[in-house]
Amino acid sequence: MSTIEETVEIAVPVRTAYNQWTQFKVFPRFVSAVKGVEQIKPTLTRWDVGFGPAHREWLVEIVEQRPDAYVRWQVLGTRRGGEVSFRSLSPDRTSVTAGVGPADALGVTRRVLRSGLGDFKEFIEGLGEESGAWRGAVHNGHVVPAGSEPLTCHGPHWPHG
Repeated sequence: MSTIEETVEIAVPVRTAYNQWTQFKVFPRFVSAVKGVEQIKPTLTRWDVGFGPAHREWLVEIVEQRPDAYVRWQVLGTRRGGEVSFRSLSPDRTSVTAGVGPADALGVTRRVLRSGLGDFKEFIEGLGEESGAWRGAVHNGHVVPAGSEPLTCHGPHWPHG
């Protein structure tokens, strides 16, 4: 399965960038292809996405999540999934890298990903602070109670191929 990655540098602290990313219901405000997001439970969302006349709805499960580090997801019933990671470059600057797959032959996925990250950058830099936050951790698709997160490292492991 081939994947694509895009990275953007954002002029906000890593905590601010991560916190805003966890506010899935706000995505339609800055990503034109996202028409709506419904939070069904902490690890499950329904995404309504449209490009021109094409329209799709997906159930997306958060399978791994660590505050200020990464969010990894799987689109249920498909081979599609992805990850976004956050890396502090300085106290007020963050690198955000998103990887999704599989890539399509026409390059639409790459253009949408690049555009979405650019729109996220513009949105959060314009706000200057997050509009909300969810600081929970997720491991194997389950919310991890505070203070009981496994001690093993769960850094970005997006498969490349």
